Amino acid sequence: MANLLYDTLFGRHAGKITPFLHLPDGSTLTHDAFLRMASRYAHAMTALGLIAGDRLAAQIEKSPEALAVYAACAQSGVIFLPLNTGYTASELDYFIGNSGAKLVLATDRAAAALTPIAAAYGSTLRTLNPDGTGSFPELAKTQSEAFETVSRAPDDLAAFLYTSGTTGRSKGAMLTQANLVSNAQTLADYWRFTDADVLLHALPIFHTHGLFVASNVTLIAGGSMIFLPKLDMDQMIGFMPQATTMMGVPTFYTRLLDDARFTAELTAHMRLFVSGSAPLLAETHVRFEERTGHRILERYGMTETNMNTSNPYDGERRAGTVGFPLPGVELKVTDPATGDTVPDGEIGQIEVRGPNVFKGYWQMPEKTAEELRADGFFITGDLGLIDADGYVTIVGRNKDLIISGGYNIYPKEIELILDDQPGVMESAVIGVPHPDFGESVVGLLVAEPNATLSTEVIMAVLGEQLARFKQPKKLVVMPEFPRNTMGKLQKNILRDQFADTFS
Repeated sequence: MANLLYDTLFGRHAGKITPFLHLPDGSTLTHDAFLRMASRYAHAMTALGLIAGDRLAAQIEKSPEALAVYAACAQSGVIFLPLNTGYTASELDYFIGNSGAKLVLATDRAAAALTPIAAAYGSTLRTLNPDGTGSFPELAKTQSEAFETVSRAPDDLAAFLYTSGTTGRSKGAMLTQANLVSNAQTLADYWRFTDADVLLHALPIFHTHGLFVASNVTLIAGGSMIFLPKLDMDQMIGFMPQATTMMGVPTFYTRLLDDARFTAELTAHMRLFVSGSAPLLAETHVRFEERTGHRILERYGMTETNMNTSNPYDGERRAGTVGFPLPGVELKVTDPATGDTVPDGEIGQIEVRGPNVFKGYWQMPEKTAEELRADGFFITGDLGLIDADGYVTIVGRNKDLIISGGYNIYPKEIELILDDQPGVMESAVIGVPHPDFGESVVGLLVAEPNATLSTEVIMAVLGEQLARFKQPKKLVVMPEFPRNTMGKLQKNILRDQFADTFS
């Protein structure tokens, strides 16, 4: 039995001495050197007692070494669990405990806070820093650069990615080897990636977009990446002449357009700009095309499915739409109440089926059954429509999900903390338009009778318990919330009321 994920993405590049990663300091890492590092890491995992099927949780900064951990997991059959670097210790407690992670990788800076958490769940803790130092790479130094790849079936799990629901409880989306490989192959073909492509990569790699789209597509095509640690305009503009493609969230494109150095001449040699993780404003599409002559390609995906649709590589890339279902992916729009398919042009809930759709939620069979139908269609929770030409448009979300700067934010998680604060009778968290992030978080509070609320004090509490990207940009105290005749809070009215908060 082979190992589909490792063999398809990584193993076939063994001995290849062309550059794989171009780094900010001007150095490069070849495909072969990267794989030799990954093999040492796989040996280190084995030395720490991990076997195929065990989980490795990694809250580490983006680096070649961090990407090599993913490759090592693929080679050894360990299930990879990348975690947002902004998560606090209290948030990580749940992920480590729920996943049953046998090994936790963190930076030296975070190790003190995570040591008691790892100990409580019987997990081993090792460190890996952005500069490649730490106790884990130290152990790997003495290991062999040859590792016998562990056989895994295509339906075996390759990764978990946690995604929250409106209940506030995070769900571990189980992604198989076949899920990841099939989607990478489809995207590489659809977007015409080859071994000549150089991808400008400034996305995080704890997220579907940066890891399972950008990195996997580059790997399966045999190309290379300019691997930047984060979004930095000086670096983005400085390295763009060396790139042929770029993937980003809307924030990348709005910030590039705000920089006078970003010109048509700078992008003349670029082949493709892809945007996703959040809706791209039609205005941004227009400004980008006017400035550069390039039409941004927008696509649609999610944690549980990777990519579902894409605007065409050849043909009209329509602003405001996410294009057509990808080859091999079925998409339908249904009535949320009945599950029946609605006519084209009518709004309903989007459901998808295909080899990209996840296996279910870790240790949550009831939640899996709610969202993954017996016939294989996944109920995405997004509302949309299919127009007369077959283009898919996302018009809203029936789960109140907020997408800010490409990150998913679930109001219920923030509301639970706000409701816990002294003097708070009720809270409501909404997403409102933001010119840079697409959406931003506003927290609305109603005080208990005779109570006085300090938004500064409450904001400080949120700062201790939530990752920065989840924290409201603004807290507002209101006398009461609008409700319908059944007493249900009407968030749509609140969103309208505060729509101009950041304009």
